[in-house]
Amino acid sequence: MKVVIIEDEKTAAENLKYLLSEADSSIQVDKVIDTVSGTVDFFSKENNIELAFFDIHLADGISFEVFDKVQVTVPVIFTTAYDEYAIKAFKVNSIDYLLKPIDEGELKEALDKYKSTRQIVPVNEQFQKIFQILNTEKKSYKSTYLVQQRDTLIPLPVDDIAYFTIDTGIVKAISFDRKTYTIDGKLEDIEIELNPNQFFRANRQFIVRREAIENLQLYFNGKLILNVEPKPKEQIVVSKVKAPQLKKWMN
Repeated sequence: MKVVIIEDEKTAAENLKYLLSEADSSIQVDKVIDTVSGTVDFFSKENNIELAFFDIHLADGISFEVFDKVQVTVPVIFTTAYDEYAIKAFKVNSIDYLLKPIDEGELKEALDKYKSTRQIVPVNEQFQKIFQILNTEKKSYKSTYLVQQRDTLIPLPVDDIAYFTIDTGIVKAISFDRKTYTIDGKLEDIEIELNPNQFFRANRQFIVRREAIENLQLYFNGKLILNVEPKPKEQIVVSKVKAPQLKKWMN
């Protein structure tokens, strides 16, 4: 059986490959892809893949974006640390998922389920239902973050934050009045906590608030430079894949 792994963390991909070889020696990992764009390109061409493992967060976006751009006609097993609403959606729509760190026993059960049915799940159609559940049930978003100032903890309103960024592995929130605050957690988790109408994940380093955006600057190969205020230390480059999404979001 040939499978493809969609995963942007090298260690996680290698671990999954090892677990698959232990679970079933007949499984061949045809390819490991770490981006939305690469996955779209892969499924746009003829292939002999029988099963796909998808991580949720990829190097250039969310793997859900793949299903908006190309028809995926093989069963999908998700490897994810996504929140309870997505997990509930996966259950409702009979899509297999594995919570990270992946348990070998659960992986074998997922493979057994696939082998017993050999049924192609209409993934693209199912995702419309998933998004509906997510949008219906998850109505509340983060309104404050508890941050430290010297020896005091204070609530920082989300409305005061212009953007979030990663600096030497640490997540920082930059306020409109140019102050910097350290935020506990990963940028991926923060992205889920924020109202998607107010914040946009520009790339792996930045989540930007709509009101902080001054303009978009055309860049080479269909990319964009996102100019915000206050100005960050580095340019915010939006990939060719995400550029249309940003434009649509701003409209």
